[in-house]
Amino acid sequence: MIQGVGHIGILVRDLEQSARLYNEMFGATLVEVKVVEEQGVKVGMLSFQHGPHLELLEPLPNSRMAAALDKRGEGVQHISFDVDDIEKELAKLKDKMVSLIDQSPRQGVEGRVAFLHPRSTNGVLVELCQKE
Repeated sequence: MIQGVGHIGILVRDLEQSARLYNEMFGATLVEVKVVEEQGVKVGMLSFQHGPHLELLEPLPNSRMAAALDKRGEGVQHISFDVDDIEKELAKLKDKMVSLIDQSPRQGVEGRVAFLHPRSTNGVLVELCQKE
């Protein structure tokens, strides 16, 4: 079952500078920073008193994410929905002929994740996340 929006991913050039900006403007707190080599990104999770987190994504050099940043610039990269059973949700979406980037879950920062192709979601990259 889809539980709701878990976070919004934002592609940034400088994670620390962006975290300070969101802290000064909106009171966001940087609660976690991780490097995810397989995805070519340094991730910073910002939390607020209420609502979804913001996931700041700073590309590692020469990564696919760095190429995306060079091509499109900074901005919203994806929206993540929390799910209680990612395999079940992927199976339901496959039955509905939704175009999937990930046919099966892979490890993400917060748990197991899978991405849906933007052509099936009105041009938005959507992530499903089953938190650990």
